[in-house]
Amino acid sequence: MSHTQHTPDLPTTVAHLNHTAVFASDRQLSAEFLAAVLGLEVGAPFGPFLPVDLGNGVTLDYYEKRDEPIQSQHYAFLVPEERFDAMIGRLEALGVTYYADPRHTEPGRVNDLFGGRGAYFDDPDGHNMEIMTRPYVRP
Repeated sequence: MSHTQHTPDLPTTVAHLNHTAVFASDRQLSAEFLAAVLGLEVGAPFGPFLPVDLGNGVTLDYYEKRDEPIQSQHYAFLVPEERFDAMIGRLEALGVTYYADPRHTEPGRVNDLFGGRGAYFDDPDGHNMEIMTRPYVRP
């Protein structure tokens, strides 16, 4: 009689990003902000982390850090073309300015990079967030 143990499907590539910590001065505020913009839900707390599951096997785990300033990071999200306008609408409803460029010099505009559309915006801690409908074409 052979004993087989079920193992979950593992990635067939070298490495898949599974989760990353996102530092925030208020984890609830920041997690809810991103979830609202992207049309997602904030998950149940997991230890000191508050997760936002992106639906592709990757979770952003918001971690509250109040003892020092938050260093701005960049997070880019590949989103479906048919949901892009709703995300822009939610940014507008929240009173958040979006920009066509990462340096935030073109307010209220979207870009058309690589045949898609994209925009940049700050989260409550100044992380430079990006939504885009086409991945970057890399050399």
